Amino acid sequence: MSTAESLVQVTGLSVAFGPVRAVDALSFRLERGAALALVGESGSGKSTVASALLGLHRGTGAVVDGTVRVAGVDVGTASDAELRRLRGGTAAMVFQDPLSSLDPYYAVGDQIAEVYRVHHKASRRAARERAVQVLDRVGIPDAVRRSRSRPHEFSGGMRQRALIAMALACEPELLVADEPTTALDVTVQAQILDLLHTLRQETGMGLLLVTHDVGVAAGSVDDILVMRNGVEVEHGPVATVLGSPARTYTRRLLKSVPRVDVPRPAHPADAEHEPASAGVALEAVGLRRVFGRGARAFAAVDDVSLQVRRGEALGIVGESGSGKTTLGRMLVGLLAPSAGQVRREGVAVDGVRPDVQMVFQDPVSSLNPRRSVGESVADPLRARGERDPAVRTRVAELLERVGLEPAHHGRYPHEFSGGQRQRIGIARALAADPHVLVCDEPVSALDVTTQAQVVELLDELRRELGLALVFIAHDLAVVRRVSDRLAVMRRGRVVEYGPANEVYESPREAYTRQLLAAVPALDPDLAAVRRAERMEQRTLGRPAGPAPSPGRGTRRATSR
Repeated sequence: MSTAESLVQVTGLSVAFGPVRAVDALSFRLERGAALALVGESGSGKSTVASALLGLHRGTGAVVDGTVRVAGVDVGTASDAELRRLRGGTAAMVFQDPLSSLDPYYAVGDQIAEVYRVHHKASRRAARERAVQVLDRVGIPDAVRRSRSRPHEFSGGMRQRALIAMALACEPELLVADEPTTALDVTVQAQILDLLHTLRQETGMGLLLVTHDVGVAAGSVDDILVMRNGVEVEHGPVATVLGSPARTYTRRLLKSVPRVDVPRPAHPADAEHEPASAGVALEAVGLRRVFGRGARAFAAVDDVSLQVRRGEALGIVGESGSGKTTLGRMLVGLLAPSAGQVRREGVAVDGVRPDVQMVFQDPVSSLNPRRSVGESVADPLRARGERDPAVRTRVAELLERVGLEPAHHGRYPHEFSGGQRQRIGIARALAADPHVLVCDEPVSALDVTTQAQVVELLDELRRELGLALVFIAHDLAVVRRVSDRLAVMRRGRVVEYGPANEVYESPREAYTRQLLAAVPALDPDLAAVRRAERMEQRTLGRPAGPAPSPGRGTRRATSR
């Protein structure tokens, strides 16, 4: 093999699943030690390309044309034995959901050791030692002990680190990372991206990063290939594509990316709701929720007090485990507080009430796959005694209100995209004529253009219907796009609370500054500066972020 040959060389790649052509005549190269991002909306074909590099379509019924060469191996003509050596040995893949990639019954260290033994003639002891080495390398604390833990005993970020450790076990020349940070909060996302950058620098491996988040790509790669409907739209150096995009689609994609430094656009209708906003629609007073008993008891939410006024949007942000989802479920009445009160229109209440509805993170798990979406939307209407034909007329109105067709009434959840399913979840919540919508990570699994559409829909509903909106998310940029006020949670407590623009522009808590510093930047140079600052702060053991302004007090949580 010539030393000048590219690490990855894709020529005229097409992949079809029956009548659907997922990838169409795509060509690109990835040099050794370089990093390339495949960026696009859901359904653009980027994950299909990633799978093709490791020959994962073989035996699936997919029709693959064109040539894919990885480290000199022609993936299309390689024998099964050659493919086994390629996968995990020469090239390794890190998937979006580590739980689906790790066996829940076996210790993480044993699973990594098994991968190592498949590609090397090593004893069980040597393989176990290698597993501990790579777990330590990716930042798993107390790697010897944690190597004996099972996947469910790891946090989401630690599971992703364990999957990266497994990929590194055989020192691959190429790492394919398919949406490796989509489900992670901003600080853990930053840690994983920083880790991939450091590993690439130290090992010289090439990186193919698949992501719908342009901000993630900006600080992680050398080049970007933008895809749409299976074809290349734009391809070039990251600074050029993001700084001066040549294609309309790329510009539209960039416009959809939420910006943490851009306030929510003012809207004329907001002024109309200012008098109504004086009334409190929903209030938490000293809320506390304890899980477990005795020595194992812990407070997921601890003495939280806040308000959301009529017609207002309150954003709640924080890392995974900060207590935001538990708080949201208590606000809706799905969880009873261990102490404190939830007050609606000034009256203490408990249990679920129709005037406060929830939009969940995963519409797939909250919609019955055996029932049509129209029947799911109709449930709140039938629960209060309404009957056909009034129910069917109202369902048609609700589907149309959230941007779907009344004719979709008889379809089932699997027939819709992720963004459409979330719209169905919103329609079902609206069927109860609520005064408050509590949205728990409603856009975290969606690509940036679909995120923008759903956020705009929620903001439009808030303005037009006078709804109070509680928007819970780990993505600070998305939250800024929708929020009037902001509550920042950490370890069950609200550590900062106030007008959204004030919190974003002049954060007084070190933790808030740390969250803001972890948000991906669209400017590659700024992203590199922030990465260097984060890594320096980790070395010094201090939270990242700009220094506090002198002479400023701390904006603490208060319900008044």
